[in-house]
Amino acid sequence: MLKRVSIVATIAAFALLVDQATKWLVLTKLAGQARVIEITNFLNIVVGFNTGVSFGMFGGIFEGRPLLLVLLTLGITLSILIWALKTHTAGERSALALIVGGSLGNVIDRWRQGAVTDFIDFHWGDWHWPTFNGADVFIVAGALMMFAQALRSERTEGQ
Repeated sequence: MLKRVSIVATIAAFALLVDQATKWLVLTKLAGQARVIEITNFLNIVVGFNTGVSFGMFGGIFEGRPLLLVLLTLGITLSILIWALKTHTAGERSALALIVGGSLGNVIDRWRQGAVTDFIDFHWGDWHWPTFNGADVFIVAGALMMFAQALRSERTEGQ
């Protein structure tokens, strides 16, 4: 069990630290500047603040109530953490730890500033994907890893 805790803590801490470091960098370098930094013809850095959940959904409901969203997210994150510690496969454990670390990164933002800092802007011409951050990348990567683990398990059981 100690090894499981160590692996989950290390992966989650890595995701959390990378997320918070990139947000700190963007906020300190672009503080008070309303500008777009073009990285490529499809990627910009643009600082934004999300008071809602994924892709800004339900922003109107949670705006002015960041503590409510913090508590809801912490409850879900705790459930995922328990799952990560109980699972017997390293792949699932790693995937869930990435989700926990990313989730905690966004919780810290909400607690500290009432909204999540977003800054990664993918676009194609005038079409823009909703702006996101490192925590979101870790959460999606963890979810994709869980999906891959499920497909692998299903394929193994079917043989």
